[in-house]
Amino acid sequence: MLKKSSNKNLNSAALVKLKEAAAGNEKMIYALLETSEEGLSENTVKDRLKIYGKNEIAAQKAPSWLKQFAHSFFNPFNYILACIAVISLFIDAILVPDGEKDFSTTVIISFMLLFSTVLRFFQEFRSNKAAETLKKMVKTSCLTKRKFNESKEIEITEIVPGDIIILSAGDMVPADCRILKSKDLFISESILTGEALPVEKSALPIKEAKERNPLSLQNICFMGTNVVSGSATVVVANTGIFTYFGSISRSLVSKRPETAFDIGVNKVSYLLIRFMLIMTPVIFLINGLVKGDWMQALLFAIAVAVGLTPEMLPMIVTANLAKGAVNMSKKKVIVKRLNAIQNIGAMDILCTDKTGTLTLDKIVLETHLNVRGIEDDEVLKWGYLNSFHQTGLKNLLDQAVLDHAEVHNLMKADELYQKVDEIPFDFERRRMSVILNTSQGKHLMICKGAVEEMLPLCQYALDPGEDHSLHIENDNIVPLDHLMKQQIIRMSEKLNADGQRVLLIAIREFEGDHPLNYSVADEKNLILTGFMGFLDPAKPSAEPSIKALHKLGIEVKVVTGDNDIVAKKIGHDVGIPINSIMLGEELEKMSDEELCKDMDLYSVFAKVSPLQKQRIVKILRAKGHTVGFMGDGINDAAAIKEADVGISVDTGADIAKESADIILLEKDLMVLRSGVIYGRRTFGNIVKYIKMTASSNFGNMFSMIGASALLPFLPMLPLQILTQNLLYDVSQSSIPWDTMDKDFLETPKKWEAGSIKKFMLYIGPLSSIFDYVTFAVMFFIFKANTPEQQGLFQTGWFVEGLLSQTLIVHIIRTKKIPFIQSWAATPVVALTSLIMLIGILIPFTPMAVYLKMQPLPLSYFPYLAGILTGYCMVTQLVKQWFIRKFGQWL
Repeated sequence: MLKKSSNKNLNSAALVKLKEAAAGNEKMIYALLETSEEGLSENTVKDRLKIYGKNEIAAQKAPSWLKQFAHSFFNPFNYILACIAVISLFIDAILVPDGEKDFSTTVIISFMLLFSTVLRFFQEFRSNKAAETLKKMVKTSCLTKRKFNESKEIEITEIVPGDIIILSAGDMVPADCRILKSKDLFISESILTGEALPVEKSALPIKEAKERNPLSLQNICFMGTNVVSGSATVVVANTGIFTYFGSISRSLVSKRPETAFDIGVNKVSYLLIRFMLIMTPVIFLINGLVKGDWMQALLFAIAVAVGLTPEMLPMIVTANLAKGAVNMSKKKVIVKRLNAIQNIGAMDILCTDKTGTLTLDKIVLETHLNVRGIEDDEVLKWGYLNSFHQTGLKNLLDQAVLDHAEVHNLMKADELYQKVDEIPFDFERRRMSVILNTSQGKHLMICKGAVEEMLPLCQYALDPGEDHSLHIENDNIVPLDHLMKQQIIRMSEKLNADGQRVLLIAIREFEGDHPLNYSVADEKNLILTGFMGFLDPAKPSAEPSIKALHKLGIEVKVVTGDNDIVAKKIGHDVGIPINSIMLGEELEKMSDEELCKDMDLYSVFAKVSPLQKQRIVKILRAKGHTVGFMGDGINDAAAIKEADVGISVDTGADIAKESADIILLEKDLMVLRSGVIYGRRTFGNIVKYIKMTASSNFGNMFSMIGASALLPFLPMLPLQILTQNLLYDVSQSSIPWDTMDKDFLETPKKWEAGSIKKFMLYIGPLSSIFDYVTFAVMFFIFKANTPEQQGLFQTGWFVEGLLSQTLIVHIIRTKKIPFIQSWAATPVVALTSLIMLIGILIPFTPMAVYLKMQPLPLSYFPYLAGILTGYCMVTQLVKQWFIRKFGQWL
């Protein structure tokens, strides 16, 4: 017996049991599942409930708002800032006399922390009820046969392996079951496979079941699928979390994998934190040893630590993402998880389901051809009469024919033709017929069905006739010889190769006095009229959308539960290069290593199961790709969650929308293109801040180390450092409103800690060069070289440092020449200009006393202008060299 397992994947023992049941005959099935034709006894049911548990899928409750708020705080920089805030509280407030208490540093840092956390919390306050939605979908009862009892309705949760279930039209399959007996059984598996058309099922054993994908087994019914027509007696093989449906649920309640954004931002964060942890103690020791005042050295080191920490990073990142979310909502893209904005910009592979995304999600009558292969409205009319008058199950193909309402009005289908009899569809014949009474008093049989079933019944063919009437006597009837049959088979195969589902339409006339007891025996000596081809066609917008995504450097792969012929046809129609196609059965036999090696060769994955979709995404991510997955069905939910950015649509299944990071209000890839561009713009603005701040801080530390070792006083007081840092941070708060150069948006962007490290090493020291020039000017020209004159020195460096940091924003934000080839957005220009003006004016205001500054002589400003001009020119030259050497900037 199968025991409970904690395996997070589809339980291997459950899968083996399912395939063994598919391969065996009825006697072997009863032995395998330890049951009988009469069903299980109540005692056995109780025992099995203890072993397997209730027939329920995995469920996970959404976390409380408090937990979600706490999660919004978790961030490496937030930890550092919290520590600095606590240390500042002790040193500046708790450990000093009442008159000297200063809470400014603690308040400033705490505000930054709170703002970032609250903003992220409100943007991401969504309950994840994915598994609970699944659970509600399968809460019902089923007709169960048990020993010593009449068949009765039993709650699905009480079903156990070995139970005998009786299914009929409209029922939902309660567990993974093996069919024992069936009659005209038609199951809709669209929730698992995405295929719109119901699938025929039978009780016949499948010898090669072990090699087959479970979803391709015609004698297995899966939990959550629906009986469209027919009836069956089935035996339960697997229940609850061991079912295919349950395995999807289990994957959804597991922890979400780290996305490219999470991995990238953590790498960058730890790089900057390591840098801070190395530099701060060095500066503390140098100042302590040179000046001898260890408490002052500690305060200075803490101020430096705050200056080195990009404390605005969480807030700038969150503000950028929130601004991006607002912009994207205007483009009909709703962002559920903020980090997905950067991921959609970094995405280099988009895996998409076929149905509804690339296609119209509607079966249409694509062609109606006569026996010569020519489009012929007369064939449509025969087909319309058949679909209109049938009383059995009207499937999607019938509906596609009936959509041609103009035929109804033209022919007066319900006035001129009255149905006198019908021979219903069954899966053995794979055809159906209606018999109509015509205005001439004759009986007209119109039969439609699969090519291989219909062709042997046809003895004649209708030579193309007039399209405006349906009088057989007006058309030529010719014998259907072997040559013509071969031609019809070739035409049918060509239509199949184009992804079309083909039906033949044939007719036969009877005298009006024929008895009204038509049977299958009358379906012979038919006259073939032609073909009808059905297809879920490509959306008109799909091809330009795919081209637009390709231009943005995004490769599109089709991952579908549909067959390979249809997938290939649609891929070709929308402009996806068809390199190779992999089927689910082939994928099942490959190891992760083999799949990883060959994955880039395939652009279409067909007849894949929900868990195979998830595996494809996982392998692509393991190869270093940032992967998006777009789907709208339950069968897509696991892959949506596994992807770096999961995308669904507002008309999708609830479970798909709950698993998604981004929801499109239109099921159109062109809408997604807008999202990608906004994602890259947002990412670019975040990287701007990181590179500007990291390089600036790196340069400042070189200046601090040199000044600490060479000067007999502190180069800048702790409060001055914090004020300068705060003003600079305010100037950066306008970055979310900045634009990006067009060429930056054309390729996927990823977090690269190595790129930031290079930027720091090459660009950062440039500011130190001009800081030392400023030191020399203040020291030698303005004679600020004694402790008594330190206020002038500190003021001079404060102004130069703030202006150089702020001005350099305009050079770093673009690869081009600033103010000539590229201008920043108006908010950036306005705020940086305002901060520079404030920096110049502070020494001349009452604040100067509080900050221990003093007014600068007017003769200082020509030197300042020269230093800033030289700094900008040198940085622009180094930028051009850097781009030539490394092929990148931001």
